[in-house]
Amino acid sequence: MVTYFTDTDCDITAEVARECGYKLISMPYTLGGKTVYPYEDFDKFDDKGFYETLRGLKKEQLPTTSALSQEKYIEYFEPEFAKGNDICYVHFSAAMTATFGFMKMALATLKEKYPERKFYEIDTKGITIPSYNIAREIADLVKAGASVEEVLAWADREVDKFATYFYANDLKFFRKSGRVGGLAAIFGGAIGIRPIITMSAAGKMESVGKEIGKEKAIARLINYVEELGEDIKNHRIIIGHCDALDDVHKVIGSLEEKFGKLDNIEIVAVNPTAGSHCGPNTIGICFHAKHR
Repeated sequence: MVTYFTDTDCDITAEVARECGYKLISMPYTLGGKTVYPYEDFDKFDDKGFYETLRGLKKEQLPTTSALSQEKYIEYFEPEFAKGNDICYVHFSAAMTATFGFMKMALATLKEKYPERKFYEIDTKGITIPSYNIAREIADLVKAGASVEEVLAWADREVDKFATYFYANDLKFFRKSGRVGGLAAIFGGAIGIRPIITMSAAGKMESVGKEIGKEKAIARLINYVEELGEDIKNHRIIIGHCDALDDVHKVIGSLEEKFGKLDNIEIVAVNPTAGSHCGPNTIGICFHAKHR
């Protein structure tokens, strides 16, 4: 038997994990001196309250994130190996964090104790909504009876066909995180500037331009769907937001002006760990594409 894992940086909530059959790994953030593990330290994410708190913080008060320890990974994985189960872990981008180095150390320790057990991993090369989209599609495959080998083959073909574009509203969050390439020229720019960011095929966040004002930023997101979209009506379209539901509905309205009524749109609140880096009012869209 194969046990499937995913993590909270993929925007998977405890409820969605149960629905999809995933074991959930919690990726922590630290705010106000307290380290919080989503869905271990709380049952439901109050996204509105969290992002409202972030709006009131000074630069030196902004939340931080940290890697999981080797011991924490062992806590997650060993019970499944002890039961005789193999593991397949669908995770956020390994290119964005050092945490997977600790995971590999944990697996090396566990391999000595459970040499017959197998560990598979699927790198979604993203974080938040692309990872969510891919994890949901994989869950659909598993529910339909796909073997782990079939799931891995699907991932090899499809992971790079889930494109994501989003805009940031407050640059101070990205300035602190330092996780977006190509933003240096934008810092210190005009008030109201919104960098347009994508998840590259290398699994990194890259700035691909900028827009002045929200309306132009939304229009640019829709343009990417028009240019790159492939078979989008037969795959989920995920719109992620950091307490920006009014803007989400503007995005949906613009999409349906271009493509007609869409019944495959899902709205997702960006998880607090990733949201600590992008900040309130960020909006993004993930769709099935010709390529990233």
